Amino acid sequence: MKKVLFILGPNLNMVGIRDKAVYGTETAESINEQVKKWADELNIDLEIFQSNHEGDIIDKIHSAYGNKDGIMINAGALTHYSYALHDAIEAVHIPTVETHMSNVYAREEFRHKSVISAVCAGTIAGFGTNSYYLGLLALKNLMK
Repeated sequence: MKKVLFILGPNLNMVGIRDKAVYGTETAESINEQVKKWADELNIDLEIFQSNHEGDIIDKIHSAYGNKDGIMINAGALTHYSYALHDAIEAVHIPTVETHMSNVYAREEFRHKSVISAVCAGTIAGFGTNSYYLGLLALKNLMK
């Protein structure tokens, strides 16, 4: 069974509370439960980690080295400016898929740029919680 680390960045613990027009009303907890079910169906051992702190996320990525087969990440706002996150993903040499629930290209201009995309295998955005299912499916194929 392949092991995947699913990282959720700043403010993603507030899904279901913040900007319901963008993120919907489903809670972070219920989304995580759905993602766990999808992982089980895909025969993936999933660990979910959420933090509002850049350094904690970087430490978690580092800890995946030698322990995880893939990473799925929704880095939240860190997507757009964290070169440290970019460097952490690049350093561990683990297949990584960038995911976003919202279509970042239909939002504010600053969200149109991702500094982590260059070190990820691909990006899935705009499909709500299904972005996470598609991310797991992409990782399953990358980890073969």
